[in-house]
Amino acid sequence: MSAIPTAASILVGLALVVAGAAKLAARDTWPAQAESFGVPAWTVPIVPWCELAVGALLIVQIARPTMALVAIGLLAAFTVILAAKLRKGEHPPCACFGAWSSKPISGGHIVRNLVLIALAVVATL
Repeated sequence: MSAIPTAASILVGLALVVAGAAKLAARDTWPAQAESFGVPAWTVPIVPWCELAVGALLIVQIARPTMALVAIGLLAAFTVILAAKLRKGEHPPCACFGAWSSKPISGGHIVRNLVLIALAVVATL
């Protein structure tokens, strides 16, 4: 097992675990933030659990290439949602990390996601 893909996997996994846990800790704040983004209501309760599961599996290196691809899909979806809001000139509070992320979305959020996507690509190796 190469150290670079392993480290990349752990970094992406940590980001996803923190994001999922923060959303769950935010309780009612996360669903309200997600709704303001136009996230489909049926996905709101499962997103944090998906982040936790995929993140945990990446950290412990179970099915790393597959979980890295799932992480890429999640992060790409989040990035598309962010970009759509920014394109419309909307800057709602970032719901990425639950209550920890209340500042308005910006291009920096997209850059952060692109870095995480790049790390997840490395984790597939």
